[in-house]
Amino acid sequence: MKNDQEQQDVEFEPEEELGDLGAAQVKMKKLREELKEAQKKRDEYLDGWQRCKADSINARRDMESRSARTAEALREALVHDIIPALDSFDMAAGSEIWANVSDGFRSGMEQVQSQLLNALKSHGIERYGKVGGPFDHALHEAIEERDDMPGESGTIARIIRYGYRSGEKVLRPAQVVLKS
Repeated sequence: MKNDQEQQDVEFEPEEELGDLGAAQVKMKKLREELKEAQKKRDEYLDGWQRCKADSINARRDMESRSARTAEALREALVHDIIPALDSFDMAAGSEIWANVSDGFRSGMEQVQSQLLNALKSHGIERYGKVGGPFDHALHEAIEERDDMPGESGTIARIIRYGYRSGEKVLRPAQVVLKS
């Protein structure tokens, strides 16, 4: 640090020897050198600051992206945990015994199923599958083709298991029986 101080001190010749003009020229030369050094340091600091700012912005974007992917993965995991319960409701409602269950109990169970489906829907999860609808390889998994089912050839005659998707992403394809 002492060397820096010594370098900054300007050693001038006595004015009598150089004259006023000579002293001014020496001072100007020294000031120009100091200005160039200050500009160089400024550029160096500015460059470092800009890199740091860009790194900070990139780190924040990466963190937000990771956070969004993690949230989506957790949401999908929860959906995959809930889907078997909805499948159980569907199997129960499709059984012969379901018709013998009291109306109050049946209505209550259907309301619980409806609440689960509405909760999924409010989070962007759509349940799909429709008897009579067209078969789509991207959305449906054909389990069987049958001639003895009602409907047009190539349409969905029966839903074995409903499908679920989030936007365009299929979380689970619907399992269906097709009319051949």
